[in-house]
Amino acid sequence: MHSALDGPHDMDGSLFFSVGEPSGDLHASNLIDQLRHLDPQLRYRGLGGARMAASGCEIDYDLTQLAVVGIIEVLPKLREFFRVADLAEAVMKRERPSAVVLVDFPGFNWHMAKRAQRLGIPVIYYLPPQLWAWGAWRLKKMRRYVDRVLCNLPFEPDWYAARNVEVEYVGHPFFDEVHARQLDARFLQSWRDHDGLQVAVLPGSRTREVEKIWPMQLAALRELGRRYPRTRFLVAAHRDAQCRACERLLNASDRNLNIEFFVGKTSEIIALCDCALMKSGSVSLEMMARGKPAVVAYHATRSFYAIGRCLTRLNSMTLPNMIAGETVMPEFLAIGSTSKTTGQIIAAMDRLLGDARAAQSQKLNVLAARYAQPGASRRAATAILETLTAPTSRALRVSA
Repeated sequence: MHSALDGPHDMDGSLFFSVGEPSGDLHASNLIDQLRHLDPQLRYRGLGGARMAASGCEIDYDLTQLAVVGIIEVLPKLREFFRVADLAEAVMKRERPSAVVLVDFPGFNWHMAKRAQRLGIPVIYYLPPQLWAWGAWRLKKMRRYVDRVLCNLPFEPDWYAARNVEVEYVGHPFFDEVHARQLDARFLQSWRDHDGLQVAVLPGSRTREVEKIWPMQLAALRELGRRYPRTRFLVAAHRDAQCRACERLLNASDRNLNIEFFVGKTSEIIALCDCALMKSGSVSLEMMARGKPAVVAYHATRSFYAIGRCLTRLNSMTLPNMIAGETVMPEFLAIGSTSKTTGQIIAAMDRLLGDARAAQSQKLNVLAARYAQPGASRRAATAILETLTAPTSRALRVSA
């Protein structure tokens, strides 16, 4: 099977984007900004969100409003997903873009890749699905429908290359955003002065995970507050409703707990803290970039864990640990009941509030110096332009 990039292609100087999550909307908008800087003549359109629109992309459908997790959330919206896919295919057929750029959102984007390939349009996957973690059987789709993968984690290139996928490591755009983010100086100043340690508490950004993680975190905070009465806990909520839900779980016995709640101040709280108790997720990369020690907690039902054990090959769910190839941030998974895991979290936080912070911080700083540098968006933009201008030497697709 020959690549859509092999031989001449009728390039009209446009890219079609397919982006389905708010985080992808942000990463894609930064990518478009870099592309516009490198090639002012290129045009952009596709599926995305408000940030991409602000960067000059013509949005055919705001796909970020359909962002879902899991089959239960997908099913009610399945008809709309197919309608959007048909709409996008019609646009691609009419406009004949130079390439289709997929950003994360694999459930939907596999369909977009297949339709683009059927039209003979090259496909570039930026922020690809973590096939090395789960779903390795989907490598056939990647080889068949995707011409080039722009990967973001340092161990991914060898994994993809060993499986005959055209790949380039560009770094993670999350670090671009951390580097460029302007912190609220007034907030930092008002909360900086404290005569004890400050612990960031990050319960997550999705409501379902907050509902599972926060009770476990709160149980740990109660014991840690008893042991360390001068320690202040700064809870960084993602939304107002989530913040209120966390506050409602406090009871009369918590009146002496030195705890404060905030919304929309996650980066500031990370910058302020001495260490953190956090939910596993991409925010761990910001902790790494800022050299902040942390203990990571996450939760799974027994049935979900049983399925996950069959599908995944991971010893860690925390990105800095994956990057390091060792446990830098202690992590604990609660399966069903949380009591045992809460005890483990308390013990790990006890060490972190004692003498373990410096060693973990040093390891994180070493990782950050090597991997947390900005420039991923620009490197991805350069790789995309190279793919368009030198297709025969830059892309390879093999039969699955």
